[in-house]
Amino acid sequence: MLRWSMDYFKFNHNEWFVENVPLSTIAKEIGTPCYVYSRAILENQWHVFNKAFNHYPHQINYAVKANSNLAVLNILAKLNSGFDIVSGGELDRVLKAQGNPEKIIFSGVGKTIHELTKALQVGVGCINVESGAELLRLNEIAITLGKKATIAFRVNPDVNPKSHPYISTGLQENKFGVNLVEAKLLYQQASKLKGIQIQGLAFHIGSQITSLDPFSIAIDKILELKRDLNQMCIAISHLNVGGGLGICYHHETPPAPIEYVNALLTKLRHTDLTIHIEPGRAIVANAGVLLTRVEYIKKQGSKNNKYFAIVDAAMNDLLRPALYDAWQDIVPINPRTNDTTPGYYDIVGPVCESADFLGKDRFLILEAGDLLMVRSAGAYGFSMSSNYNSRPRAAEVMVDGNNFYIIRHREDLTELTRSETMLPF
Repeated sequence: MLRWSMDYFKFNHNEWFVENVPLSTIAKEIGTPCYVYSRAILENQWHVFNKAFNHYPHQINYAVKANSNLAVLNILAKLNSGFDIVSGGELDRVLKAQGNPEKIIFSGVGKTIHELTKALQVGVGCINVESGAELLRLNEIAITLGKKATIAFRVNPDVNPKSHPYISTGLQENKFGVNLVEAKLLYQQASKLKGIQIQGLAFHIGSQITSLDPFSIAIDKILELKRDLNQMCIAISHLNVGGGLGICYHHETPPAPIEYVNALLTKLRHTDLTIHIEPGRAIVANAGVLLTRVEYIKKQGSKNNKYFAIVDAAMNDLLRPALYDAWQDIVPINPRTNDTTPGYYDIVGPVCESADFLGKDRFLILEAGDLLMVRSAGAYGFSMSSNYNSRPRAAEVMVDGNNFYIIRHREDLTELTRSETMLPF
């Protein structure tokens, strides 16, 4: 029986633990802000997806953009995971983390000559082509290298995932993929190119999707395209349905991985297609929290019972609330009881932007010095962080049972200017 991921975050004796380690211990030794991940949750969530397929042919390609730390990637590589990448930098990370090149899927709309060349040289499993221009560029590179590029076309099925517009990728107004009509023409063209080997058909409609309906609608459209390709004697061996399965941050009710996989199998079980999926958030989000400490408590003007809790983490550490107005649970590590009056707090950082908040209107009991965790921060937390306001990026820590390990040291101020120079006059 596989456990639900957040079971590994436990509250005992007025203290929050991850696995068997008190979060306050990590904060004391490593400092804040700090990202903390659970190895048990990472492995558990990957196995949940893998076992849901039972014996049906499939490949799980972890979406590297969700969290690209080498330790995270190496843990998944040891599980024999595939990887979905969108840049040459992500390709380099997966290789350094001992990922299998043959299980790498290279997606993205703007692959450069250098990136495509490196992908062919290392032998990635499949390149998801997203335009006719990319197809021609890839064919030329492959011929020059004396290789065949194994490809799928990423098709844009024009399906609304009903998530935030910034993370919708399957509508005609989005930049991703090719439309259904163009796809048929491009498959015909690709079948005649010397440097191209057609293998798959791919789509990806968005992120943080909380209903199965958009997936079902997209698959129906894609299967119709596959039937047309069959009539054109163009063989397809795998269908990449992308990722995007959402998690519960607040009141969302997304399908469980087993429900998601069963819905895919209902549509695809009787085809001859190997199924590729690309979960990122659904594997790593609940594996991580962001630890931050309250620096100051500040009253919000004349408002009764309304305060700012100014913390040492900011929008440069966790961008999702500022970028998407995203909600993530914020919890005191050692909750106070009756010694302080409760109030409504906006949890804000020190960055000079009014958008610099981690959460608003949270009913809490807080004092300066209190330690907080922002939950479900393992996905699109550190990977979207920056040095805005010349702030060093946070440390990252992996917990494994009774032990924890620094998997990225906190940046220091010297690293912020190491690659910069002043004019010589």
